[in-house]
Amino acid sequence: MLLALVAACATAPPREPVGEAARALTLLADRASEFTDLRALADIDIKKGRERQRLRGALLVKAPSSIRFEALSPFGPPLLVVTIHEGRLTAYDAVKNEAYVGPANAETASRVLGLPLSPEDLVAALAGRVAPPHDLRSAELLSSDDAGPSLSLVSASGRRRVWLDLETGTVGQLEILGSPFNALIKYRRDGTGVLRGFDLEAAQSYVTGSVAYRDLVEGGGIDEERFIVTVPKGAKTQSIR
Repeated sequence: MLLALVAACATAPPREPVGEAARALTLLADRASEFTDLRALADIDIKKGRERQRLRGALLVKAPSSIRFEALSPFGPPLLVVTIHEGRLTAYDAVKNEAYVGPANAETASRVLGLPLSPEDLVAALAGRVAPPHDLRSAELLSSDDAGPSLSLVSASGRRRVWLDLETGTVGQLEILGSPFNALIKYRRDGTGVLRGFDLEAAQSYVTGSVAYRDLVEGGGIDEERFIVTVPKGAKTQSIR
């Protein structure tokens, strides 16, 4: 009897959100579906334990999971180029003439960029748009706190809590739980709602930091080729995992 009950629970279909939770979920999905790409100048300031990493450069982001960042130098070519595309991370350090390649996941993104997020979560964080997970199990609208109303999203891969404006769908905060790196992201926007950056806290990983945008352009169109890095001949190539 007990085994039958456990089996029934395991195969039970996800609960369909109703009422205000369903409306908020639809609003969130609609806002996320509007995002195609962005480009901006970005200042990244990340502290992990006692180490601090500061990078300034050109950022390209394309849905659903492609990213390119070029750390700029005062003169000449970029000092560092990092791309995440089609499940691969490639980083080329021009100063050392070294390339690092490996799977694109939270661990490799943390090692290279200091941002401990999967490619999909990283795109969501950089764009300020949060798509409901494909394997959504439940959605619950929570009572407002100091940051406003929020939506709790539970899936097989973990839990997301999204603070959003219930009229516009604009995301104010994103909490990621159950992944290799838990994180809280607080967005900064101007008076018209335009994204200006965000602050990141991943306390369990001893990571804090911020990303600030300048000259941000959304929906301008970015060619897929921009996310492919050709490592120069003679460069030392290492695997990262």
